[in-house]
Order: sequence, then structure tokens, then C-alpha cells
Amino acid sequence: MTVLNFYKIQMLIGYFYLYVNAVKDNSNCQCSKLNRQLIFSRQEGYCIVNNIKFNATNVIKEKRKMVKINAGTYFIGTNNPILVADGEGPKREVVLDSFYIDKFEVSNKEFMTFVSATGYMTEAENFGDSFVFEGLLTQTTKDKVNKAVAQAPWWLLVKQASWQHPEGPNSNITCTYLVRMDHPVSHVSWNDAVAYCNWMGMRLPTEAEWEVACRGELSDRLYPWGNKLMPKNQHKANIWQGNFPTENTEEDGYKGTSPVTMFSQNRYGLHNIVGNVWEWTADWWVIKHSSDRLINPIGPSSGSDKVKKGGSYLCHKSYCYRYRCAARSQNTPDSSAGNLGFRCAVSA
Repeated sequence: MTVLNFYKIQMLIGYFYLYVNAVKDNSNCQCSKLNRQLIFSRQEGYCIVNNIKFNATNVIKEKRKMVKINAGTYFIGTNNPILVADGEGPKREVVLDSFYIDKFEVSNKEFMTFVSATGYMTEAENFGDSFVFEGLLTQTTKDKVNKAVAQAPWWLLVKQASWQHPEGPNSNITCTYLVRMDHPVSHVSWNDAVAYCNWMGMRLPTEAEWEVACRGELSDRLYPWGNKLMPKNQHKANIWQGNFPTENTEEDGYKGTSPVTMFSQNRYGLHNIVGNVWEWTADWWVIKHSSDRLINPIGPSSGSDKVKKGGSYLCHKSYCYRYRCAARSQNTPDSSAGNLGFRCAVSA
């Protein structure tokens, strides 16, 4: 059997799986299946760069591009969960100290500055591959792929895909016909995101901090701006339009990622807090939450997966309705994909 025929069979099986499960629920985006452990184990001798040093002036400079969230009592979660199995509920009270959070997702340009200063190599670069949505790939690249996610064959493990080459070696964020330096950095693992934040003298936001920032002082609303997806018939987020995964009408103007400065979404002035790319948070994944009032919650002390929030340009209500503030998903800390990025936070 040729690689191409193998790929086509996998796609047909996947479309059937998507159709059957779409009748049951809309939780089957399979982003949480993009885990390296499901394909192979970590290479012997492989290690994470953990000695990144930061320049204290970074914090002062970057705060000008951050939003301050004042200390106070807030609510996260929901008593009306849409994807119950994800642990979206219950609605619970949290008390947070003041903190700053990036107004924008970390861009390719910013990540390139970090790499140039430190020589850091991402986990995708060390592993030699990363997950890419098949709709963004050329047929030539698809023909070379022999690994796909069984339940979601539109996710392909592409050799040499990385933050600099989002669709593999024949793509580049500095390509003249599609310069993406102002787009969010992608193909970064949780470990990569932590390394960048550490260098900046910052950290990833906790899940509670992220969700409070997402809600923008609104209570019990689906989205950062309210309950209507398109108020005044305007697109407020970079998500999928059309029939996933075969037709993307690009009504919001984008097939893949959009610049980090697009789509201002709430009263805090945060951009792309939902849609565009998933965003890593600091917390370990757990689906059972106490309804008790918590002070500066940081999640469990250990786990196997990390929480990611916000959904991405591949999310659609019919199959992955996770571009909501209460929505959540997870991946292992070493996983990377073309729709996974982050933003930083720092305590005030």
C-alpha cells in the first residue's frame, strides 16, 4: 500500500468517526489527542533547556503591552457546562491578587528574539516533527506523511514542522507572500512556553487568571464580549467557518492564524483570548473541581497533562465548541501543534 493510499484510507475512517460522533456531541475536536506519548516515547538522553536566564528590564518594558487585572473576587467555571466531560463546571468563586497579562499572544517576532538571544531549540525541533492540520498542507507534503492521529486524520505529524516552518520545511514565517512575524508563535510545547516566560521574567497565567482575564468583568457569558457570537454581524474571533474539516469559507478573513493584534475582544482590551491559537496555562489538568471559594488557585500539584484554553482557528460549534471562556482542553507538556501558542503573565 502506498503512503498516499494509506493517508486516504485514514481520512475516510476519520470522516466517518467525525460524522458518527457529531450526532452524539460536539466534543470530538481531538486536539487533546495530539500527544507525543501516543506515538512514541521520549528519546533517550533528551532533556529540556532549564537554565534560561532573563533580563530584568524585560519585565518593565513588556508591562507596557500588558493589561493589569486588579485584585478581587471573581467567578470562573459555569453551572451550565456544554462539554461536561471537560470539567467546565461548577461555577466557583476565586480570590486573586493583582496580576498583569499580555494584551496579545506571543508573536513569532517576539519568540525569534528569545531564540536569537538564547539559542533555544523547541521540543518540535528536537523531536524533528510536529502536528499540522492537513488542510494547510501542500499535496507534496501530504504524500510524505505516514503518521496521522487515528481518530482525527486531519492532524498529520509532519517532519521538520516547527515554529519557523509551521507547515513543514517548505513553509516559512518570513516568506515574502505570507509574512507571519506578527502572527502568534505556534508549534510550541508547554515546556517551550515556560522557557520563554522565564527568560522574560514572567510566567504562564494560571487557569483561574486566564479565565478571569477572558471574561473581562462580564458574568455568566459565553464569550469575552457577551453571549452573541457575532454582535452586529461582526466577526469577533478567528475560528472555523464552513463545514469542518473539508470546507473553510474564511469569512473572518483567515484560513490559519491571524496577526496577534486582530480581534480585540473584551473590556480589558485583550486580543484573540479566544480563537486563533490555543493558549497554555500553568495548571495541571483535572476535571473535578471543588465549589469552595479558593484564594489564588494553582490547580493540582502534579499530573500528566497541562490545561490549555481559548480554542483556535480550527474550532467550530458543530464539533469543537471551545472558543468560550469556560471551555478547556489539555495536552502533555511536550506536545506541539500548529494551533497551539501562549501568552505570558506576571504578578503585580
